[in-house]
Amino acid sequence: MTEPLAELSALRAQAVRGPSARATEAQHAKGKLTARERIELLLDPGSFTEVEQLRRHRATGFGLEANRPYTDGVVTGWGTVDGRTVFVYAHDFRIFGGALGEAHATKIHKIMDLALAAGAPLVSLNDGAGARIQEGVSALAGYGGIFQRNTRASGVIPQISVMLGPCAGGAAYSPALTDFVFMVRDTSQMFLTGPDVVRAVTGEEITQNGLGGADVHAETSGVCHFAYDDEETCLSEVRYLLSMLPSNNRENPPSVPCEDAADRSGTALLGLVPADGNRPYDMRKVIEELVDDGDHMEVHERWARNIICTLARLDGQVVGIVANQPQFLAGVLDIEASEKAARFVQLCDAFNIPIVTLLDVPGFLPGVDQEHGGIIRHGAKLLYAYCNATVPRISIVLRKAYGGAYIVMDSQSIGADLTYAWPTNEIAVMGAEGAANVIFRKQIAEADDPEAMRARMVKEYKSELMHPYYAAERGLIDDVIDPAGTRAVLISSLAMLRTKHADLPARKHGNPPQ
Repeated sequence: MTEPLAELSALRAQAVRGPSARATEAQHAKGKLTARERIELLLDPGSFTEVEQLRRHRATGFGLEANRPYTDGVVTGWGTVDGRTVFVYAHDFRIFGGALGEAHATKIHKIMDLALAAGAPLVSLNDGAGARIQEGVSALAGYGGIFQRNTRASGVIPQISVMLGPCAGGAAYSPALTDFVFMVRDTSQMFLTGPDVVRAVTGEEITQNGLGGADVHAETSGVCHFAYDDEETCLSEVRYLLSMLPSNNRENPPSVPCEDAADRSGTALLGLVPADGNRPYDMRKVIEELVDDGDHMEVHERWARNIICTLARLDGQVVGIVANQPQFLAGVLDIEASEKAARFVQLCDAFNIPIVTLLDVPGFLPGVDQEHGGIIRHGAKLLYAYCNATVPRISIVLRKAYGGAYIVMDSQSIGADLTYAWPTNEIAVMGAEGAANVIFRKQIAEADDPEAMRARMVKEYKSELMHPYYAAERGLIDDVIDPAGTRAVLISSLAMLRTKHADLPARKHGNPPQ
């Protein structure tokens, strides 16, 4: 066996080494790691098991038959992250620019099928030039197989796309179908049609980063959930995200020991949230005061900033938090905020993550652009997501909760398991000033002193319908609580709900608003 084993060892060494030292140097010169270096950073040391390392393409024409490198430009396999199994594939840009051909696609299909069968997360490390043009329609069919598997695995196993280089054309649809997209500034881009096509068709001049860079997708399009300055930080954060997610939809997220006392008093909250409903504050500081050790991982941090969606822990148990952010647009719901929160609620529900909703919402954003842009349709996405969710759901009204936005933000009437409110809450159809102007319009207009009459009617409306205990008296909230005790109330309530079981009606699937 000596000679065959020596041959095998040489082939493996060639596959691991890659095409040439020059190609590796070129990759590093761009500020990019190689596929194997990335896998080493993502997975626990020594845990990676490679699949189909010696696979080579069988295409001919255009010189392909003379260039048949091992791996065919993608490294596939599995390993562990914090001891839990994770499947991974990584494009090797040094080989055919990471372009996808038939053999390349078949390797990805194999690892996706294995991940779904094993019930373990799938991480794709993307750095490729799209379809391998020399292989024609066979390459395009390979993408179709990836998209079909992305869809089949959706809501079954976590799927994370890490953009570490270019991703152009139809290839961009695979990340769009996954649960999370990470990007690295300056080195990763995503677009369907590149700058040259844009220039030819529209005459617009734009760079690759200006068209589809990390900051564009993190702030403007919402395609990217997380953006970082370098690959090392990015992959470290992927590991952290995986620690917050279950391996599949049949498991609960992993819990960790917690040294942050469950009954820790949150007296700082009393100074963080102004009693005056018109004064802004940073909801992130409220979240940091509530969760374990002030630590949370915000999703879409820079897109639709008027709402916060974040993963955190309470007494060691993972929760998803949806919260209005009064620092931006006064925390109103608009088209983008509705879409952002709806997708996050669906993700939490798919992977057995309880949802805590913190309300301070003055309503939906008014305006012609919002109405013509379909705020009714987009707002209904969030309503549908909450109504359809069967995980434990707890809502807390901090200050304002007005109109339809209050209903949409997981009110008791749409199925929240428990609803609480702070003594500063104002739950109503609209603000007192607006309500008084509508209800008492005639009296105000006929008064000798309209402003004095308006002030008196506003005060009367507040005392009758907007006092903090109005909703509690009618059973629309379960209790009015001391803000300092919010953390303890949440933890005890979630502990009670941990065994919650709820069935949806028998159906193939719903038809959510689009």
